[in-house]
Amino acid sequence: MTIVRLPHFVSVENLTVDQTLALIKRAEEFKAGTPAPELREPVYVTNMFFENSTRTHTSFAMAEKKLGLTEIPFDASHSSIKKGETLYDTCLTMDALGVDLTVIRASENEYYQALINPQADEHLSIGVINGGDGSGQHPSQCMLDIMTIHEHFGHFTGLKVAIVGDITNSRVAKSNMEILNKLGAEVFFSGPEYWYDHAFDQYGTYLPVDELIGQVDVLMLLRVQHERHAGDANEASFNAAQYHQQFGINQARYQAMKKSAIIMHPGPINRGIELASELVEAPQSAFVEQMTNGVFMRMAMLEAVLRGRKLGGLA
Repeated sequence: MTIVRLPHFVSVENLTVDQTLALIKRAEEFKAGTPAPELREPVYVTNMFFENSTRTHTSFAMAEKKLGLTEIPFDASHSSIKKGETLYDTCLTMDALGVDLTVIRASENEYYQALINPQADEHLSIGVINGGDGSGQHPSQCMLDIMTIHEHFGHFTGLKVAIVGDITNSRVAKSNMEILNKLGAEVFFSGPEYWYDHAFDQYGTYLPVDELIGQVDVLMLLRVQHERHAGDANEASFNAAQYHQQFGINQARYQAMKKSAIIMHPGPINRGIELASELVEAPQSAFVEQMTNGVFMRMAMLEAVLRGRKLGGLA
């Protein structure tokens, strides 16, 4: 089996196909009950979330607990960031205090570049796991998504995956379109054209949702991200009922899906907008399964960084 060793885990961009498949296999082993590797030395981790989060934050905390890591609490609202301290200096502080790993979510795209570049590496010895950077990347959500797809279909080559919704502002979409292409899936896009960037045409084909609904294997819905629409004229005229009618999954579209197809959503779901409320836990919805898988995939990701940094006596 391929053992994945990474110094940091900030993006899926540089993951090889072999590494990706090995991480899926390892996460599936954890889910099946394989015990976590025994740590011979303590490992300290802190979760620094500067944007709101329920699933990602709690899922990482649970994964860390299952791996035997010691979490050092961090409250962004009471941190020195509020006094103007840079993220680099906050990480420098954590490093000096003996923290080995940090999971960070921040609103700035590629915030991690200041923490893992060669100059930073001369001063920082802390491992960085990206819990989401602005509208850039969301590697852990991407990895749990492909784990969920693999559990349902056992492969990726030739699968048809539609990513539907607020694509321009979605870090989930950016991570998933990249890795799904690498794994051999056929990617489609749909949703409001004003929230679609044709730079994504290199990854897939944009089509109306009703042309896609009966042919795709995976329907990956995205949250409408109102918080990222500052200055967007389309936000002022946004109508929830109209969005649901044009792009959301209602009962009629659900019935038109292939019986083997699944619905996915990274959460939080805007019920009645991206997905009808009664379909959130429908038989073909993988939403709850995604959340469960998040713990085990994040265990696999954390383990890869532990091994890459030789922490806890792992190699």
